Amino acid sequence: MNNTIVRIESIDIINFKNVGYGHLDFETSKKVFKSSILGLYGQNGSGKTALIDALELLRLLLSGRKIPAFFADYINVDSEYATLKYGIKVNNQKANRTYSVIYEVSLRRSLKQNDEHNTEQPSIDESYKAVVFDEVLSYSYESGDVRIRLLPVIDTRTTEDAVFIPAAKYQSIIGKDKEITTSLLVAKQLASATSRSFIFSRELLNAIRQNCKEDYHRFLIESLVLFGNYQLFVINTTNAGLISMNALPLAFNYAENGKASVGNILIKLNEPSMIPEDALNIVHKVVDCMNVVLKQLIPGLTISVKDMGMQLYPNGTPAYRIQLMSNKNSKEIPLQYESEGIKKLISILQLLIAIYNKDSITVAIDKLDSGVFEYLLGEILRIIAEKGKGQLVFTSHNLRPLETLDKSFIAFTTTNPQNRYIRMSNVKSTNNLRNLYFRDIVVGEQNESLYELTNNSEIAMAFREAGNSNAS
Repeated sequence: MNNTIVRIESIDIINFKNVGYGHLDFETSKKVFKSSILGLYGQNGSGKTALIDALELLRLLLSGRKIPAFFADYINVDSEYATLKYGIKVNNQKANRTYSVIYEVSLRRSLKQNDEHNTEQPSIDESYKAVVFDEVLSYSYESGDVRIRLLPVIDTRTTEDAVFIPAAKYQSIIGKDKEITTSLLVAKQLASATSRSFIFSRELLNAIRQNCKEDYHRFLIESLVLFGNYQLFVINTTNAGLISMNALPLAFNYAENGKASVGNILIKLNEPSMIPEDALNIVHKVVDCMNVVLKQLIPGLTISVKDMGMQLYPNGTPAYRIQLMSNKNSKEIPLQYESEGIKKLISILQLLIAIYNKDSITVAIDKLDSGVFEYLLGEILRIIAEKGKGQLVFTSHNLRPLETLDKSFIAFTTTNPQNRYIRMSNVKSTNNLRNLYFRDIVVGEQNESLYELTNNSEIAMAFREAGNSNAS
């Protein structure tokens, strides 16, 4: 599937975290850009991280992984369930096929224990899980002169005796074998019980591979699964927390001689880290790749991998002890002693390289600006926007990118939970978007308020009151 490009085109978020409703289109209408960039700006607590978490949910669903229990807490407190709707474009360039996909899914809370029948209120220490339900996959299809309008292909909102509807689609994708149907009904219940997607489960995928007579159905599902497993990366604030605790989460999508290496390796910084033998070779190659760019971003700086000998894991398999080193001005020191900004940049640099060079890769990064010098951040984003190929979604408080990116790449959060995301209107090509944003915060010229204004005198009084209370 090397000739297939998958892009997230839109998202609708309903009753998820502090977003009652929010819609965002990711793609710019300007044809001069091959890359797709969306930078989301707004005040604290206004729904920026909700977007990143919604994309992490998509990654987990498409890759058939279990949804972590904490997603149950992301369902809006005033709602019984949250709903996410993703618009995805799948373009098979070799076959000249284009799919416009809509994937809709809902989450609800459920007690982890088998106590759903208990009518008593749950105790404060009982925990919940997130249950995936009401999945619907729809798509339209174009290939030359052939066009199929947007229709549901797999709709799991069915009675207990049906795997999915429409029945005609089920028969063309799975067939009429009753034994397979029974197995899929069990798999569907198991997916629900284990907080996984059924549409993108291994069980349904295998059944489609074995029985589907129409290759475009099979191709679409496999493309989305491939995207979730190997081409969609989400870097959330957990990464920053790991860096502050002297661990480097090294994310990578690296290819050499037609062989791809994709993943995330956690390397300790305050002591030698043990990694398997096959990972050692990958780390060396990823570091060499990053150094080509790193020494241009931070003149003279490179990193290296110090091999400290072989050791056995407790189970007897061989491992290698390594330590990441920083090299600058002919001096070598442990990477641990570099700034958190440099460590943050190193942790995501290989993915930024992949975005620049690969069409079908999407990376979402929360708080991209954390610790990164604002001028450098703006220039990196400008280069990726103008000459890159992949898709980048990021949140930031640093306003420098508002001056370096095309205005079509920027969206904002609002103070209205029922219309959480907007693009600025009435923006001229000569406008400085940063200045316009500051002006709108004060004057409020958009249809929705972008900032809940604070009162400086009230803040000062609160500081004084808190100080007096602390003194007593």
